[in-house]
Amino acid sequence: MSVSESARDLARPVAVEPEWYAAPPTGCQSGDIAHVILTEAQINTRIRELGAAITRDYWQAAQSGPLLAIITLRGAVAFAADLVRAIDLPVELDFISASSYGSSATTSGSVQILKDLDSDLNQRHALIIEDIIDTGLTLSKLITMLDARQPTSMRVCALLDKNKPCPVRNEPGRLAYTGFSIPDAFVVGYGLDYNQRYRNLPYIGVLKPEIYSPEQQR
Repeated sequence: MSVSESARDLARPVAVEPEWYAAPPTGCQSGDIAHVILTEAQINTRIRELGAAITRDYWQAAQSGPLLAIITLRGAVAFAADLVRAIDLPVELDFISASSYGSSATTSGSVQILKDLDSDLNQRHALIIEDIIDTGLTLSKLITMLDARQPTSMRVCALLDKNKPCPVRNEPGRLAYTGFSIPDAFVVGYGLDYNQRYRNLPYIGVLKPEIYSPEQQR
């Protein structure tokens, strides 16, 4: 698949700047948010840009069959719902849920599939839609498992990236689309949660430290 320069520009992450920070709008959960780093409008604008980049990249490939969008549960659901509507191509949706476990003192471990794909990946162009790239360990192991099913291609589109060392970065072209580069803070909203709360916030904000314990920081 050829990639135009303009599509590459759209796919590169936009760095969140401190001057963007704002007080949360009034709401029942706003008291838990230290500040908003991405507004609903900023998210929506960026998603349209990502959709345009994906459309251009997969235009030729889509002539032989729909792009398979693999949505990671649960955090990426809000992002994916808006992103696929910004892609002007035939798209099929499937969902996967994975959990990593093992010794907390090591960076290795296993991945347990909680909900597997219903689709056959063999000879398909697939796009994993992820909410946030942090350590990327679970995502990396998930990709290894899915690669064994022999897709034609498999790339990742992530809304947020904390720019930490991550195995996915060692694979050229794998992390193909990124919405925003963000600070290393505990963020919630727009699908991202703490203890299953805050997913329904339309913006992305930093959670106040007193709401969570440091050991649980994402």
